[in-house]
Amino acid sequence: MTAPAPDAHHETATALLPLVGGAANVTSVAHCMTRLRLGLRDRALVQDEALRAHPAVLGVVEDDTTYQIVLGPGTVARVTPAFEALLASAGDPSTGDPSAGDPSDRYLSPGDLSPGDLSPGDLSARGEAIKAARKERNATPGKLLLRRLANIFVPLIPALIGCGVIAGLGGLLVNLHWLPALTPALTAIASGFMALIAVFVGLNTAKEFGGTPILGGAVAAIVVYAGVAKVEAFGQQLSPGQGGVLGALAAAVLAVHVEKWCRRHVPESLDVLLTPTVTVLVAGLVTVYGLMYAAGEVSGAIGTAADWLLVHAGAVAGFVLGGLFLPLVMLGLHQALIPIHTTLIEQQGHTVLLPILAMAGAGQVGAAAAVYVRLRHHTGLRRTIKSALPAGLLGVGEPLIYGVSLPLGRPFVTACVGGAFGGGFVGLFHMLGVTVGSTAIGPSGWALFPLLDGEQGLAVTTVAVYAGGLLTGYVAGFAATYLFGLDEATLTAAPAP
Repeated sequence: MTAPAPDAHHETATALLPLVGGAANVTSVAHCMTRLRLGLRDRALVQDEALRAHPAVLGVVEDDTTYQIVLGPGTVARVTPAFEALLASAGDPSTGDPSAGDPSDRYLSPGDLSPGDLSPGDLSARGEAIKAARKERNATPGKLLLRRLANIFVPLIPALIGCGVIAGLGGLLVNLHWLPALTPALTAIASGFMALIAVFVGLNTAKEFGGTPILGGAVAAIVVYAGVAKVEAFGQQLSPGQGGVLGALAAAVLAVHVEKWCRRHVPESLDVLLTPTVTVLVAGLVTVYGLMYAAGEVSGAIGTAADWLLVHAGAVAGFVLGGLFLPLVMLGLHQALIPIHTTLIEQQGHTVLLPILAMAGAGQVGAAAAVYVRLRHHTGLRRTIKSALPAGLLGVGEPLIYGVSLPLGRPFVTACVGGAFGGGFVGLFHMLGVTVGSTAIGPSGWALFPLLDGEQGLAVTTVAVYAGGLLTGYVAGFAATYLFGLDEATLTAAPAP
């Protein structure tokens, strides 16, 4: 299948802009692997039904800070620049339709629909209502902080994926003894970003917390500077990279606080000289003589805990992690795990948690397939599932979550059951000595195959265990949903016209 022409991405951006209230209603634009993430002035100006009905839109996700339009891998990276260009060139800020009507008319409470209301539009509205209710209950300070951490790491995902795939390719060539002259270059290309990831974390952290990005990056760079090997703290020599991304994160947060203090107390005439100097000096000294050591201990504990958990209780741990991950995706909190994944990749070359968590998507696919089979006469719902399944197989689960399983209720629970069995399968083999990890984060489902790694590299057993986990998740999710996921009212409801 050929990729859409560049004009198609521009047309998509042009169509989406008025549906989110026009250029004047957009305060920020960013994207992750699959979602266009927008900050909006007035949520009521969004034309929800028309937006979800657009052919390029796979789903919509909201948290407390952003309105996220799911466009899918590849597409979102091409639509976002076109969307930003439209914002930059918008001469008339009133491109939206401020008379979109009373937003309360477009929302339904979960009790307003019965399980028999199975039209795609009603299911989508029901999913939206459940989402909004859950969002209100989960807007705690701790979870808002997790979302802020996610905002720091999400922009790094494209580089993590690209470098991870290259690292996997290099490892495969080494195992096959092919192109020995090329593999050192691939290693350098794949490792360069990871060697300096602390700097990028520092830049993004300072930006997210309201400081000067370059100062955050300057302080975080201390963590990876080779010269820290000459520094002694807490009775031991520091090592470059000690503390990793966690140390860089803490250093940049401290730098922001120091900078803000300086802005309040330093005279304006001396600000340009003193503020950056004091910020880098104070935050840098604390980083060298405290944060690097402390963050190094925490990072080491994360790696030790993950290994111990999977070696001694892999099947149980995998079952629990695989079963609970889908609710985290539903709430948008799964991105908060990125620092943990990144820490494991820094330490071990791969994260052993991601392949287990990816099983949640397999359970979701199995559950959707069972709904497709059992509700044979509901052509609208079956059409929704048929269009969303390819994305689900590639690890993009939001269309199936918010368009199918969550509005129906029980299939969401049975999808979690499928994810639990898939995660338990992968965890069991970890106990038996077959480590399955990922060299990068972001993809899941079938898209994770090129990133697989383990103690034996990209071996046949590594691929086979991951594939077996996916199959287990598909089958368990399908069986649980087929047998228990649909009540009698849903099964006997007349198809929506």
